[in-house]
Amino acid sequence: MSVPAVEQTDPDGVDFGWVMQVTFVTTILFGSPIVAAASLVTALPTWTDRAMFAVRVGAVLWILTGAAVYLYARYRR
Repeated sequence: MSVPAVEQTDPDGVDFGWVMQVTFVTTILFGSPIVAAASLVTALPTWTDRAMFAVRVGAVLWILTGAAVYLYARYRR
């Protein structure tokens, strides 16, 4: 029985896998408290309003975090 080969990559430029992983973790760690804090000052009477608010604010945070992580990775490369 043979062991399958482990593939390795050596990306030219920015490692987008790393960018996505760091974006995910950073957005969860820092974005969740920001969304929760922002929801305290917003009237959200129904669960639908709460979910849509979280999606809208979370999407903006995700884009900003992703752009910042990408620029950092590009700068460090």
